[in-house]
Amino acid sequence: MRWSLPQARQPELMDDPALPAVDHLAALRALARINGASRTAARLAAKAGAILDTGRAGTGAALVVDVACGGGDVTLDLARRLRRQLGPRVRVVGLDMSARAIDRSRNLVAGNAIPATFAVRDVIAEGCPPCDVVVSSLFLHHLDDPTASRLLRDMATAARCGVVVSDLVRSRVGLALAVVGTTLLASSRVARVDGPLSVRAARTPREYRSLCTRAGLHSAVIHRTWPERVLIEWRRDPAGAAR
Repeated sequence: MRWSLPQARQPELMDDPALPAVDHLAALRALARINGASRTAARLAAKAGAILDTGRAGTGAALVVDVACGGGDVTLDLARRLRRQLGPRVRVVGLDMSARAIDRSRNLVAGNAIPATFAVRDVIAEGCPPCDVVVSSLFLHHLDDPTASRLLRDMATAARCGVVVSDLVRSRVGLALAVVGTTLLASSRVARVDGPLSVRAARTPREYRSLCTRAGLHSAVIHRTWPERVLIEWRRDPAGAAR
């Protein structure tokens, strides 16, 4: 089709453990600006808050886990927003396999009264810990289909109430936005290289639907959002069974 974009998954610079710290941190700062402009945390908080409000009404404290939290900017914004929505009963934990990214996240939260903590954890190898809601942003496109569907299934198993995932849409429009966005919002060479690579590795809404079905999340709702992203929302049914 004229507007289709073939999928191509290539190693991204920020995934290279040999990437110098200065370049890695610059890329994380650039990603924070891009996430802010894309309103990633706002969308995750709206969906996660609604799921918690319904699934945990009157049950006290709630735990939200942010899988592959990167530099922590989305996690902290999410924690602030959920506290405003639901009060101090909500706690957010960010997990990432990169010790460098977790160190940055902890530095951001230090000295601030933000209900968020961070830990190093490889969720692909170690699984997602039990919680009320699992969220994740810009992670699925790093994974092949079997690994991504296995992660979604694991997240749903861990979540008592539901799962919310944000990621890129693979399209020519999305590719153009990635080039323009990383040019305007990032001085990081890594971000400018990885942005277009991420779009090419991402999926179409139909492919995200297939991924959810493969993971057993048949009732997942796929929202297409600006700027060329998807928001996947899955809720556990009242009986506690996956749907």
